[in-house]
Amino acid sequence: MSDALRPAPARRSVLLGTAAASAALALPAAGAAPALALSGRPRAGWGVQTGDVTTTSGLVWVRSDRPARMTVETSATGSFRRSRRWHGPLLGAGTDFTGTTALRGLPPGEQVHYRVTLADPDDPRRTGEPVTGTFRTAPARRRQGVRFVWSGDIAGQGWGINPDIGGYRAYEGMRRLDPDFFLCSGDTVYADGPLQPSVTLPDGRVWRNLMTEEKSKVAETLGEYRGTFRYNLLDENVRRFNAQVPVIAQWDDHEVRNNWYPGQILDDARYTEKDVDVLARRSMRAFAEYFPIGTLSPGRPGGRVHRVVRHGPLLDVFVLDMRSFRNANSPGRQADDAEGILGAEQLAWLKRELSRSRAVWKVIASDMPLGLVVPDGATDFEAVAQGDPGAPLGRELQVAELLRYIKHRRITGTVWLTADVHYTSAQHYAPERAAFKDFEPFWEFVSGPLAAGGFPANALDATFGPERVFVRAPERANVSPMESEQYFGEVEIDGGSGELTVRLRAGSGAVLFGRTLQPGRVGQ
Repeated sequence: MSDALRPAPARRSVLLGTAAASAALALPAAGAAPALALSGRPRAGWGVQTGDVTTTSGLVWVRSDRPARMTVETSATGSFRRSRRWHGPLLGAGTDFTGTTALRGLPPGEQVHYRVTLADPDDPRRTGEPVTGTFRTAPARRRQGVRFVWSGDIAGQGWGINPDIGGYRAYEGMRRLDPDFFLCSGDTVYADGPLQPSVTLPDGRVWRNLMTEEKSKVAETLGEYRGTFRYNLLDENVRRFNAQVPVIAQWDDHEVRNNWYPGQILDDARYTEKDVDVLARRSMRAFAEYFPIGTLSPGRPGGRVHRVVRHGPLLDVFVLDMRSFRNANSPGRQADDAEGILGAEQLAWLKRELSRSRAVWKVIASDMPLGLVVPDGATDFEAVAQGDPGAPLGRELQVAELLRYIKHRRITGTVWLTADVHYTSAQHYAPERAAFKDFEPFWEFVSGPLAAGGFPANALDATFGPERVFVRAPERANVSPMESEQYFGEVEIDGGSGELTVRLRAGSGAVLFGRTLQPGRVGQ
């Protein structure tokens, strides 16, 4: 969404803030040259995380403070009396000292304990203190059920890690639910959103940001993008959450730059690099380095964000990429638009994978909403909807094609989840209210921000007949997390009945809205 970005603070205050942050959290320095004057043993001060966990596999991530060899041990218990060892990669400057190890042949539906050890590559006996974590593999049988959370929009609009309020508190609200995984629905960072050391709120209170040098300006270089992704790991809530809950990560615009699209040339004085394609390649590399994603490998071409993560017989998660293949933002009134917001190839992939899915529920993880009008400037539009309530035009044509395909192939159990707009809501789409009628009714649930500014609710576009059943949003733009709730959503699928229940929650965990959907039923 369009943001009013704040000017960068003075370099001296940034560096002072960086020193204070590193000292307070006892983490490695944020710079990308840990080989300088280092002594002792390798440290994994940025924590661990797991990603794209299935019934028998998962990915384990770590970052070292220097070159190191990564080793992972897994066990059924935290004692590690009986463990299995996995030899991981050599972590070096080429991946910003991050690395991911793939685990395969895991027992389905079980709690897996793991610990990561970093060793000096020149002396394997010199090892750092192990860092531990745990996760659950997806069940092979439906009776176990599934529960996960989702949200997005982290460190946006000038609101970063504020130690005065306990940092990113919504992560602790999610962790207490002990979900099977976290679907991070985009805007995982704000590479285009510099922070100031402090911001005075309308009521006179002062918001204080934890600062790093990379967060003092917009990200342009690979090092600056890496520092932006590293920033959120300074938060203790995030590190504690990552050690317990696997992530399914997708990206949106702020990983690169607000409202970007391929081929865009920037007219923005903050950037010396004007070619968005160059910025996107750098961001994608840092994104691949800092999240464990099965379809991405740092520094290797051909990776992609869109993928299916299969979570047992009850659930498949279809992760979309509405950035890399979209056409330019425009008024969206064209009567022919094959490229759309997904691109022709990704649309064909999504149709094919939805047809192949045998899961009871098919969650479509969309990094942008369908029927909410998200403008880009005075005349252009950023998402799918463009405010015209009539027949599909522009990017709506591609969505209409997909919805028609789902209906005629009799694909049941589709639910759309998204973030992006910085409030929480539930929309029901039905053909009897729509200009385009060749589809089955479905639900779209919105949740966020997780740690960013809150914004008023967007207008609805009637092309696909959305009805806003619930909404919680502030009345003015860019309300700080000290003034307004942050939000996340929870999905629980019952293993016995197959019912899917969505709960929209405040960051504290309080339930604001709930809806239970029946498996295999249309028109609900």
